[in-house]
Amino acid sequence: MPAARQQDDNFIKEKNARHLWHPMAHPADSQAHPPTIVTRGEGVFITDIDGHRVVDGVGGLWNVNLGFSCEPIKQAISDQLDRLPYYSIFRGTTNDAAVELSYELAQFFEPDGLQRAFYTSGGGDSVETALRLARQYHKIRGDAGRVKFISLKKGYHGTHMGGASVNGDAKFRTQYEPLLPGCYHIPAPYTYRNPFDETDPARLAQLCAAALVDEIAFQGPDTIAAFIMEPVLGAGGVIPPHESFMPMMRDICNKHGILLIADEVITAFGRTGSWSGSRHWGVKPDFACTAKAITNGYFPFGAVMMSEKIAELFEHDETGKAAIGHGYTYSGHPVGAAAALACLAETKRLDVPLNAAKRGTQMYEGCLRLQEKHELIGDVRGGHGLMTALELVSDRKTKTPPAKPVPLALQAAAYENGAMVRVSGPNVILSPALVISESEVGGIVSAPDTAAPAASMAPAAIFPAARMSSISSAL
Repeated sequence: MPAARQQDDNFIKEKNARHLWHPMAHPADSQAHPPTIVTRGEGVFITDIDGHRVVDGVGGLWNVNLGFSCEPIKQAISDQLDRLPYYSIFRGTTNDAAVELSYELAQFFEPDGLQRAFYTSGGGDSVETALRLARQYHKIRGDAGRVKFISLKKGYHGTHMGGASVNGDAKFRTQYEPLLPGCYHIPAPYTYRNPFDETDPARLAQLCAAALVDEIAFQGPDTIAAFIMEPVLGAGGVIPPHESFMPMMRDICNKHGILLIADEVITAFGRTGSWSGSRHWGVKPDFACTAKAITNGYFPFGAVMMSEKIAELFEHDETGKAAIGHGYTYSGHPVGAAAALACLAETKRLDVPLNAAKRGTQMYEGCLRLQEKHELIGDVRGGHGLMTALELVSDRKTKTPPAKPVPLALQAAAYENGAMVRVSGPNVILSPALVISESEVGGIVSAPDTAAPAASMAPAAIFPAARMSSISSAL
């Protein structure tokens, strides 16, 4: 029995979801269909409480880029716990790991034009920090009226009140309204579904850019603090824009004095086949929100990276307006900083974008072949690193979404066939570790291939309820 456990397997199974509400799931659903209990992780494989071992096509939650057996990170965490397990970096104190990491991050993000770091506890915290500092930036400049935010429909930016307000999916919004006022949305460059009925990605990028220009004019340029976007939309269903899109967003923001916030929580550190999502498109943002892979998922940690323009204004302020009244108890946590240092070193040593690009192409092409075989698959999106999605439909011609049990059944069957995949609405999302091998990608692609025919016929009757777990509805 693992040292952290005090109870046997039967106890764990009996109490599964009884005293714990799971993120992104209905509490009653989790109790009716208990989530899969994962007990071990090795390399790119996970093992559940019943001993069922599968390749992890989810990468933890977009964050375990280096797999579950990265010894340098584990050792760094252990060593730091022995030296200094915690101390605050609020005004007047810091720690050596946090200082060293700030230098390494500045070096890593220098090609993105980002030179300063503000530490957080995760991705939602990073988004919240960027939104707040964007408003503060304009107030320091004397533009106190710049308080609004614009973002993309289908974009995901966490579930804090600010992040939920700029989110572009109703399921993260409607039950929590009213949200932060002054947040507006434009269509995403989503070729499969968009209000323009436009399938050409370059033309769609132009139409979305025109929508941004129109919204800026309507709101008034002098009222807008920032535009926030993911370089590749992740949780919304892996929506890669045309290569012209993010540069156009940058140009429009520049023209109107609007800050550009790149939500790199998913895309930073090699996921897209480039070191960052912004670099992938040749764009230098004003802020970049990071978390997830910064510690390989082994410790909750994040960092907002800021451009020289932002840094110069804050650091040369003499009015007192630049004093930062924002932060978290665990900002700059020494254990998290130590983990991030080790993770960054290993990420660079392995040159993970190279493998992410190769294996991402393999996975995307494999999924396109699946689409040719299975009418259930309406659209395949990817081709930019290890970010791929299958959008399921009940009718290809009308693009009608499938019945709710169908994606869950496919996930359950894929799990039985050797791969954990993730379901979000009608989308099956694949985001494995960036160190994954050719054969392991093959295992991920083959699992839904076997599952698709049965899932489309009679999902609820064919697959055990225990496998149709509530984790499938998670991001």
